[in-house]
Amino acid sequence: MKHVIVVGGGAAGMMAAIGAAGAGARVTLLEKNEKLGKKIYITGKGRCNLTNACDVSEFTEHIVSNPRFFMSALHGLSNLDTIALFESFGLPTKTERGKRVFPVSDRSSDVIRALERECKRLGVSVHLHAEVASLQTGAMTPDSAAEVTAEVTDSAKMCAAECAEDSGRDGRKDKKKKSREHILRVNGVVLRDGTKLAADAVIVATGGLSYPSTGSTGDGYRMARACGHTVTKLYPSLVSLTAEDACCEKLAGLSLRNVGVRFFGADGKLLTEDFGELLFTHKGISGPTVLTATAVAGEALAGGTAEIDLKTGLSDEQLDARLVRELEAGHAKQMGNVIGTLVPVALGEEILRRAEISAECKAGSVTKEQRRKLAGALRRMTLRITGLGGYNEAVVTKGGIQTREVNPSTMESRIVKGLYLAGEVLDLDATTGGFNLQIAWSTGMLAGKAAAEDR
Repeated sequence: MKHVIVVGGGAAGMMAAIGAAGAGARVTLLEKNEKLGKKIYITGKGRCNLTNACDVSEFTEHIVSNPRFFMSALHGLSNLDTIALFESFGLPTKTERGKRVFPVSDRSSDVIRALERECKRLGVSVHLHAEVASLQTGAMTPDSAAEVTAEVTDSAKMCAAECAEDSGRDGRKDKKKKSREHILRVNGVVLRDGTKLAADAVIVATGGLSYPSTGSTGDGYRMARACGHTVTKLYPSLVSLTAEDACCEKLAGLSLRNVGVRFFGADGKLLTEDFGELLFTHKGISGPTVLTATAVAGEALAGGTAEIDLKTGLSDEQLDARLVRELEAGHAKQMGNVIGTLVPVALGEEILRRAEISAECKAGSVTKEQRRKLAGALRRMTLRITGLGGYNEAVVTKGGIQTREVNPSTMESRIVKGLYLAGEVLDLDATTGGFNLQIAWSTGMLAGKAAAEDR
């Protein structure tokens, strides 16, 4: 029976263990924390948005990095398959606004328990407080069982650079270069305490750098680099933005719905735009529209601006007509009171300030020019963005192990035979709404099954 070691007991790791054990392998799951699924526990504000129920054909539209690479894994375990799988694990699910899927109980702990039950049923051997320090690898030559040397590592890097063009994106291999692949072979892992564990295949599913308190400290990147893999630039994604405006602290906690937001770079060019919810924080802005912007535009947002359209459902002419009606209806009232008919009261003072209209000014005395400025403040509430929040609050890590160095049909490394990679450790990320956890489920299941069948 083939022995598969899974490094990392998060979403991708547990699903990989289930996939490998279900395919007949003897599986050892190593987790450095005191329990499994620490990051799952805090996802979705403790409710765990475990996937999205959108049509499978639409799913990859939400994958920001390397969507074509992800297609094989998604076809192997789709979002709809995932819902059915968790139901078979005894976890009832429900679908909410935006087709977000949650456990009926609204408890992420139930998702973890369902995965743990399935691991136990399949005989997965779980070891907690088991931190992996390195992978054991040897040269792929018939007369050498030596450990990795600097020379071999350099050869691996050369192999990575010469992997088939676009192979990481469309799954096709360049037959001329096939012989250059698999410079190394994995044969086990070394734990932090020096213990060596032998294995026929190893799956690295250690997560990224986001929420380091859950154990995501970049271990997988370090292991991959040591074997010659390339790790792309890393930075936090699905994270809040900091803004250079005192109004954010005053408005902290205010949530706006159905607003349009446009994000511009430092050069003034439009980076991305969205419609939906936005939340003011003490340091800037957050909410679904902001999180999605960080996934799409990343660091390009820093130094740029966010332009909030509070009346995105109205044309300029309709907005002006609305203002005329409200000003006429409240002509004897102060603008501090009238503005509350247009925006949340907490936001009214800031809008008047930007329009250069006194809160004590009577609505009936507002001039046409002031009305024009008021419309501008409502249509284009601009904030200067100073940066992105850190990994402590980031939902996922953007960047990771370069996908061209991984076989999309199996998740096996093209450099190290028997080494499989799954989840956030890969250069795969998506927008908010359950899509990132689906990346973990799909790549984990594919890696697990392929590792169990590895020859």
